[in-house]
Amino acid sequence: MTTAMDALYAYVAPSPGPVSCLAEMDRRREGNDFPTIPVAGIELDVNEAAAALFEVLADGFAYPVPSTDTLYAALRAAVAALGPVGIAEASEVFAGLPEDESPEVATCRRFAYRLALSFWYAGARSRPMSIGEAAVALYLSPLHRYRRAEFRKLPYRALLISRSLHEGMTAVPTETLIRLGGCMSAELGGPAADRRRDEEWLYKQALPDYHRRRFCFDLLRAIGPKTQALPLIVRPDTGGHTIGLTPPAGPDGMRLRSMRAEW
Repeated sequence: MTTAMDALYAYVAPSPGPVSCLAEMDRRREGNDFPTIPVAGIELDVNEAAAALFEVLADGFAYPVPSTDTLYAALRAAVAALGPVGIAEASEVFAGLPEDESPEVATCRRFAYRLALSFWYAGARSRPMSIGEAAVALYLSPLHRYRRAEFRKLPYRALLISRSLHEGMTAVPTETLIRLGGCMSAELGGPAADRRRDEEWLYKQALPDYHRRRFCFDLLRAIGPKTQALPLIVRPDTGGHTIGLTPPAGPDGMRLRSMRAEW
């Protein structure tokens, strides 16, 4: 990385925050793929949370997709209405409901999976990296060495993308990655709120090649959610952001993919 780019990133680098060991903050119980979701003094697994959400959301889904905080509020309301016994009964029935006959079942499972990701770490909240943030990481990686036509023919391109993501996301502070990712999603991912002039300046200075920005963004948007996993962005309660682990796919084999940050 050039001296000029180092100075640019230093311009927006956050103040050093408390050091956290994410491995020690992982809330998963031994042998479980996902952490439980804490609600009103009880811990719900993904199926129990999905069943509870199904009871309160099945007849009232709203678009656009609700925020994670809105989903959590709905889950709290469901727990208060059903109680532990009601949730146990509902989850037993819900576990056997087929997704192909009821899209609401699949949606509730996806919402519960999203909540499990949000509570992956103790003393923090987390979310999957957005497509814009991941595209910035690809831009900052050595992936540009490949021509577009040649890259699409590579048999190991999924592995190459994963390696490039991890190389690029460590090239800048996580807060800078988030800011640049928001700008990229706004530019290439459809309508978005206006960006501040300083963020626009940073974005164009840090990622000056439009064709390369477009290639990285389109590449990630075209990859199916079963193929490419993205790591978690973690926001510790003590402040700041950091990169977490890459979670396994949800109960339906799919991974969450969002255009923008979804806290």
